[in-house]
Amino acid sequence: MRATRQAACALFCALTLVVASPAVAQREEFTVRNFRVEGLQRIAEGTVYNYLPINIGDTVNPQRVREAIRAIFATGFFRDVELRRDGDTLVIAVQERPSIQSFTIDGNKDIKTDDLMRSLSGVGMRTGRTFDRAILEEVTQFLTEQYFSRGKYGVIVDTEVEELPDNQVAIAINIVEGQRARIRQINIVGNDTFTDKELRKQFTLSMPRWDSWFRQNDRYARETLQGDLETLRSFYMDRGYADFQIESTQVAISPDKKDMFITININEGDRYTISDVRLAGQLPVPESELMSLVLVREGQTFSQRLLNQTAELISFRLGADGYAFAEINPVPELDRENRQASVTVYIEPRNRVYVRRINFGGTDRVNDEVFRREMRQIEGSYLSNIDVERSKVRLQRLPFIDEVDSETVPVPGSPDQVDLDFDIEYGLPGQFGGGLGYSASQRLILSGNFVHSNFRGTGQRVAAEINSGRFSDIYSVSHTNPYTNIDGVSRTVSVSYRDIVQFTSQASDFSTKTLSSALEYAYPITEYQSLRVGLVWQRAELLSDNFSTLQAQQWVRNNGNPFEAPVSEQLTLFGTKFDAYELIAGWGYDSRNRALFADRGARHRVSMGITAPGSDVEYFTANYEGTQYVRLHRWLNMRFNLDLGYAEALGSTTSVPPFKNFFAGGPGTVRGYRESRLGPVDSFGNPYGGNMLVAGQAEVILPMPDTWRNRARFVLFYDMGNVFSTEGVEFRDPSGNPIEYRYDYAKLKHSVGIGAEWLAPLGIFRFSYSIPLNAFEGDSRLFQDQTERFQFTIGSAF
Repeated sequence: MRATRQAACALFCALTLVVASPAVAQREEFTVRNFRVEGLQRIAEGTVYNYLPINIGDTVNPQRVREAIRAIFATGFFRDVELRRDGDTLVIAVQERPSIQSFTIDGNKDIKTDDLMRSLSGVGMRTGRTFDRAILEEVTQFLTEQYFSRGKYGVIVDTEVEELPDNQVAIAINIVEGQRARIRQINIVGNDTFTDKELRKQFTLSMPRWDSWFRQNDRYARETLQGDLETLRSFYMDRGYADFQIESTQVAISPDKKDMFITININEGDRYTISDVRLAGQLPVPESELMSLVLVREGQTFSQRLLNQTAELISFRLGADGYAFAEINPVPELDRENRQASVTVYIEPRNRVYVRRINFGGTDRVNDEVFRREMRQIEGSYLSNIDVERSKVRLQRLPFIDEVDSETVPVPGSPDQVDLDFDIEYGLPGQFGGGLGYSASQRLILSGNFVHSNFRGTGQRVAAEINSGRFSDIYSVSHTNPYTNIDGVSRTVSVSYRDIVQFTSQASDFSTKTLSSALEYAYPITEYQSLRVGLVWQRAELLSDNFSTLQAQQWVRNNGNPFEAPVSEQLTLFGTKFDAYELIAGWGYDSRNRALFADRGARHRVSMGITAPGSDVEYFTANYEGTQYVRLHRWLNMRFNLDLGYAEALGSTTSVPPFKNFFAGGPGTVRGYRESRLGPVDSFGNPYGGNMLVAGQAEVILPMPDTWRNRARFVLFYDMGNVFSTEGVEFRDPSGNPIEYRYDYAKLKHSVGIGAEWLAPLGIFRFSYSIPLNAFEGDSRLFQDQTERFQFTIGSAF
């Protein structure tokens, strides 16, 4: 468009040189003593003088006149230029082009107005610029071609130019897009091996079908047709037809411009097999290693896809050793007589590339050190695509980072150096919430929580919680420093106080006061694995009475330092106090691609704890949590979760402390059953928990738009699990007969449903609708399972 404008200007200048300024051109030379400009309205005289190649004192002749007119006209500000002589004064008479006072586009739907305005602004078609009718005609043609490429051949682009006072114009472009031409027929000529139906099935474009109203795949577009032709070429070449050719493509349109007829003429050629494969060029790594990456073998059917994948694998392997710009070119030589292809993979590693500098952009809320300590690609070392990708994943796994992109930028003048730029999108660093309320049962309720995973830009995690009400008071604070030293050892310190009447919202009253503090260190042993060790001190006081459940009375009267306190003839308090020093150790493996809403990798955690000598109660605990992501399709993934837990009392302790029991049911274990309601129940029919947990979840992660995939997720799920009691806790049915809750596979509960997760400032909102598959209806001995199809929770995300 700009080249056309320049050509028009040159032609106008040539004509102007012939007919303009005869008063100067036909007279003798003279010396300029003064200037005068006539005809200016908006443009300053200084602008004319800046472009005028004549100064006071210069001698003017016909040649200088032509140069001056050409220079002034080339500015594009004027539609006519004339030079005259008035004594020793050179008079420049001009006629300005009008300026654009307003510019509007109406009627466009396929192309956004902002995109059109941005494109047209680049050629001077915007408010305040000089109006050139030739450019407006080019814009009309440009818009018409844009709609043609989208299959709208009936488009009408109408332009209106309204002249306004002060040499201004208002431009309005009115577009009637019309309907996109529909594809009535796609004919493929020359195919013998595959039917038209088989080939058309590969296309994005389609003839009208029952679902075309929704998929819109029967609407013609030039770019889509080009993509389908490439798909057709790949279809044949991946099946051995190495000399396949698309000889011609004809697109015809009906007279009413509503129907399209596409004819594709092809030459299938012959089907080839691989005769031999060899490597050529410079091989910076052993040939045997590169040959192991070659996916085509002698005797196989020729496949262009496998050749391309071979080039990608070799390129990736060389990139791991710093040859980031290696050129890999598989070239087949066809033996048409024997229908064989000899493949030579040409390798040109070029220079080994080193990283000069690593830069981080996109956020200023994180200290530079926090990002640099996650780097596996080091400044000054050669560029390794493996290290770059690992660095990118480690950055994405920071809980306050949403997305990370990387780019290598060549250093000017240094062909063997690049700068590595990371573009980082900052996400939610934490969550906070609070509330103040009152109810008849709970009385005054005060709650608040704060979690920040990037405290003051250091990457450290700080958390605090306050929850006060009639049945519970919880106060806790914790701090995690993920890098206490250069080796990446993390440290977590926490202190908490809990005064709880119920272990869960559904449990029977069982007063428990616990003061605890913990210190834990995690040491990385490999890129993906770490070991954890720590110490937890707990001071607990458990209190029941002669009206409490049988299980509560038995535990407090037989463990720790029990005591009794008669209150009245009918009421006696039973309690126990104890200190426990728990040594904890664990192993972790984490290869997920991000901390939140991961879709690749795995996470496994094994934790064990045992009370140290000197503890008033003795027990050990073991827990395994595993998550594995499996890719089913490029846009469809599965997630498998497994949670196993076991605890057992040691020494004279009769069973593990009740607050160490496991609970099941609800969003974290088996959806569709009320939270914490599965498994053993006490003598009041409320959940007591068990010392064994078995829970598993299988989820199909549904595809989401890119803008939402890091903040929201929909899944189809299947859950199963339950808790069991294998210790000496005594349970009885309503008739007083003993019952057991030992592990039995048949007692695992199952459910299916659909779930949704959404990351908000308050945490992760989780919704699920479930169908329990084997809920127990209850009988004379056992209570029925309590189900709940729709469930909603707000959980911590950080």
